[in-house]
Amino acid sequence: MNAEITLAGFHFVQRLSATRRGARLARRLVVQQLDAWGVPYGSGLSDDVASIVAELAANAVLHGRVPGRDFEVRLLRFADTLRIEVSDARGERRPESCEPAEGAESGYGLPLVAALAAKWGVVERNGVGKTVWAECFWP
Repeated sequence: MNAEITLAGFHFVQRLSATRRGARLARRLVVQQLDAWGVPYGSGLSDDVASIVAELAANAVLHGRVPGRDFEVRLLRFADTLRIEVSDARGERRPESCEPAEGAESGYGLPLVAALAAKWGVVERNGVGKTVWAECFWP
């Protein structure tokens, strides 16, 4: 985690059901939160963060789902960085940073996250599960 202190009022966290609907809602809520923080919908940062959250939330629902457990999305704004975190309950299933096979119909999400974010990674979650995070530069 970034050692800096988050700016007052620039912390957002939401738990959502580990369903496709929950993943869609995560993206929508994050875009609304960015707008409330002064980053309008359709701006470059808003679009990038929306794409990152969509991918990480979809992965949490598809690969990190444990029946009866939710996933969590969190935004932390620092002076020059926005950290996006998506946590799920499956700590043993960690994402791999490999390129999809040629002609594959899936597997392009994490390379997209890597392209849009300044950096990304995965850490164990306190308790149960893992957190996949990405950081973008704040304007």
